[in-house]
Amino acid sequence: MNSSSAPWKVLSSKAAASVLMEGWNLATLEADIEETRTFAMEIVFDAPFLTPPVVQIGITGFDIDQRDSARLSVTADGITEYGFTAIISTWSNTRVYATEFNWFAIGA
Repeated sequence: MNSSSAPWKVLSSKAAASVLMEGWNLATLEADIEETRTFAMEIVFDAPFLTPPVVQIGITGFDIDQRDSARLSVTADGITEYGFTAIISTWSNTRVYATEFNWFAIGA
């Protein structure tokens, strides 16, 4: 039997983002605190995939102001063969000072 399928590739790593990064806007409150605030972080794979892989993200840590409810979301967006954008979000009166997450990508 002749097979032309490529073997699976798996990449993973950890990432962190915080108030020390330029553009971080999750620790300050805007006039309308009900709106979602986001911070985008580019993740580049060490080696490219042949096609866009499936990416899973897991939050492993965060620093959120203790006076507020803990509202935090981290998602993968714009996934390509070369990387993706991690979108870190919060909303309402939550102030996020830092977050850590692991990501896992699997594909050909």
